[in-house]
Amino acid sequence: MKRFCWIFFFCLITISASLAGERKAVVIIVDGIPKDAVERLQVPVIYDIARTGAFGASFVGGETGRYNQTPTISAVGYNTMLTGTWANKHNVFGNDNLSPNYNYWSLFRIAKAQKRPLKTGIFSGWTDNRTVLLGEGKAETGNLTIDYIRDGYDLDNENFPKKEKDLHVFDYDEKVSLEAAKCIREDAPDLSWVYLWYPDDASHFYGNGAYFDEYIFKAGEQINRVWQAVKYRQQKFGEEWMIVVTTDHGRTVNGRHHGGQSLRERTTWIATNQKVNKRFKDGRASMVDINPSICEFLGMEVPDAVKWERDGISFIGKTEISELEVSTYDREVILRWKAWKKSAPVSVYASPANEFKTSGSENWIHLADIKAGDEEFRYDLDKIGQSNFYKFVLVGAHESLNRWLEF
Repeated sequence: MKRFCWIFFFCLITISASLAGERKAVVIIVDGIPKDAVERLQVPVIYDIARTGAFGASFVGGETGRYNQTPTISAVGYNTMLTGTWANKHNVFGNDNLSPNYNYWSLFRIAKAQKRPLKTGIFSGWTDNRTVLLGEGKAETGNLTIDYIRDGYDLDNENFPKKEKDLHVFDYDEKVSLEAAKCIREDAPDLSWVYLWYPDDASHFYGNGAYFDEYIFKAGEQINRVWQAVKYRQQKFGEEWMIVVTTDHGRTVNGRHHGGQSLRERTTWIATNQKVNKRFKDGRASMVDINPSICEFLGMEVPDAVKWERDGISFIGKTEISELEVSTYDREVILRWKAWKKSAPVSVYASPANEFKTSGSENWIHLADIKAGDEEFRYDLDKIGQSNFYKFVLVGAHESLNRWLEF
């Protein structure tokens, strides 16, 4: 009997040790709140989350006037977060008539491709987030499944009848935040996405002003429900959580509109409870960095074919290279980048085509193995092959950087 008790006790310790420190992540997108509004109002929950991590500037919209320029529109921003790519790749350019290119994997597809089973959850007033952007159940997404689904409220006119000032959308967000908090407390999905919609509507109605401010604070209360659930899981079960709160776009100067490339429309923000790297602190973060950051935190393996197409790099953990630029001189291509660790080995690859766009794979040509500290690499394009289009990727141990070159 004594021997049995010791064995039982040992098993309990082993099980507890395996569960302790289990990592989980939740992303909250709160629609259409510019960075200056968060800072002016000092939204309490945002700064509470950032207390152990960071709050800082990020951007959306790709690069103005270049091949990856991306509209500062809601669904475009969501899919940019999900895939870690700009619109020239993920192919979502608006809120209607959506046709995502599912070859660029979402966070949720990456999660479901892991060897260990990961549970996922989506909490959203807009059903298209799941059925269209994530492509749940579609052959093109590998028949992606979501384990915990709390959405469909935009299709439920009986329980959410239309209201003046679109306040039925605020009702969606109330339901979403309550359901997300409940599910996280009770079931704790490994990866969750929470979407809060109404602040964007509030600003479209009145622009900058007291009405918008009121609903920013109310969105803060909804975020806090999820944050309290995360803290409950951490305290009660010893889990380690990463929470990321962000917005999908900024706004025009008067606050009523968005979609363009003005500084206020492009300027967004990220709050997280995790320690961030120097690149984030230097203000270089963007919406495409959220995907690789969560993959890094959860220790998810990402196929090279998918990883090398992502446009962002992690804002947590080590950074060795960033800010890749490509230019030409006659038929010579010149790659330049910033090295954060001079001695880090990097490899250079190229492709004179874009087969990934249609097939989900690429025939990369290995050009060279060099050091990050070189910060420049030159190569004769004729050695790669005649083309009007080239792709380049710089691969390090912790990140990969890619650029397109079009003639």
